[in-house]
Amino acid sequence: MSDFLHRACPACGSVERAEEAHSPVRAEAMTLEALRPYWSGLFSEKRFFTYHRCAGCSLLYNPVFFDGARLGELYSSMAPNMEAVSNDAIAATQRGYFDAVAADGARDGGYLEIGPDTGHIVREAAQRGGFAHFWLFEPNRAIHDALRASAGDRPATLLTDMEDLSPVPEGSIGLAVMVHVLDHLLDPLAMLAQIRTKLRPGGTLLIVTHNEKSLLRSLMGVRWPPFCLQHPELYNPATIAALLDRAGYADVEVTRSRNYFPLPFLARQAAWTVGIKLDRVPLPEVSLGLRLGNMLTLAKAG
Repeated sequence: MSDFLHRACPACGSVERAEEAHSPVRAEAMTLEALRPYWSGLFSEKRFFTYHRCAGCSLLYNPVFFDGARLGELYSSMAPNMEAVSNDAIAATQRGYFDAVAADGARDGGYLEIGPDTGHIVREAAQRGGFAHFWLFEPNRAIHDALRASAGDRPATLLTDMEDLSPVPEGSIGLAVMVHVLDHLLDPLAMLAQIRTKLRPGGTLLIVTHNEKSLLRSLMGVRWPPFCLQHPELYNPATIAALLDRAGYADVEVTRSRNYFPLPFLARQAAWTVGIKLDRVPLPEVSLGLRLGNMLTLAKAG
């Protein structure tokens, strides 16, 4: 019996596909226990499940992947991310995400975020918007105090089950947010459909994901960091727009997003790409805003 889930395309249900990218040793050829050390962190030789291109809708996805139970176990045992991306750089990146929806006019009604972490965008929304209630779905209870503080004095409900949005009143949300969440889900279509029922007419959904058609992916090949054990599917502008259309959204707009990175972090990542490990880089601690391999998608409830 296989350790893993075997599935059709999670966007359109097609089983017709063509192989596109695999690691030197394919994850599906290993056991679950052998894969555990590769679940997080950087390795000179990567391990990930083989990505295929769906013949029906062109989504890039893993036909073989962890099932829901094993995925939950792996996430629960993941160590905190200690990578040296400063809090200021993270805050600047996520402030830019809120700038995009603020320009779009999404500043009132309810606020819903799935996987908000410590709440960088929540803080922006609380300070700059007129949202009536914050619905925050974050499984890590250890950061709930920080997350609640990000909402300030605004009414906020914090919940841990990211797959069950039933506590949120239907048709109440003005802005829903998912930053680097959609490409971690086994059933992204079901989640998008569930969120749509929570949005009020004309409500906005903001999604940030990696872009598998980016120049960065072309340059790095299989060393592109989003090729990893945490991403059962990866999107590009066409495939995410098609998925949102299938889920009933309208007015989909996809742009390249700007991310801020400390210069030493960028140098270490560049060195790792060519197989060199740098523990310390004598560079100034300044952050650069770059449009690299991510994209920001806005969509409206139909």
